[in-house]
Amino acid sequence: MSNAPRDWTRFTVCINVNSTVEKLYKAWATRSGIEHWFLRLSEYKKKDGTLRGNNEYVEKDDIYKWLWYGYPDTVVETGSVLDCNGRDFFRFSFGKAGNCTVTIKEVEGEKIVELEQDTIPDDEEGKHNWHIGCKTGWTFYLANLKSMLEGGIDLRNKNEKLQDMINA
Repeated sequence: MSNAPRDWTRFTVCINVNSTVEKLYKAWATRSGIEHWFLRLSEYKKKDGTLRGNNEYVEKDDIYKWLWYGYPDTVVETGSVLDCNGRDFFRFSFGKAGNCTVTIKEVEGEKIVELEQDTIPDDEEGKHNWHIGCKTGWTFYLANLKSMLEGGIDLRNKNEKLQDMINA
């Protein structure tokens, strides 16, 4: 272990997934893809304000609205697609919690999904809610991405009455 101080402004989580780069990218960059493993509702809007179709890929500067299972409609995240390349790179704003960059790559013959969240505020709220809270959340959701793409088992809690669950 390093004795260096923790950098509370960023973290990275990775998971190997037995899938193709194309399917992994679609899982992030389309409404149907991201709702399959992550969200209850995703709306991606183009620059002109029109909604993208379920299987239409996002583009840079699109805006989003996201809702999760296990939470009421008052728990909503809005943001924008900061950058994407249509293949293996997707970057989006994540409210007060900073920005997230998803990179899909191949290492040792396996597909790796790497998520880095950065520009997290370096205050007590940022450390607790967004560094620790988001890292815990992303760890679960990346495991669910793997579960859904490899075996089709959805691990998300879809019961809003069950609170403080690791899977919602």
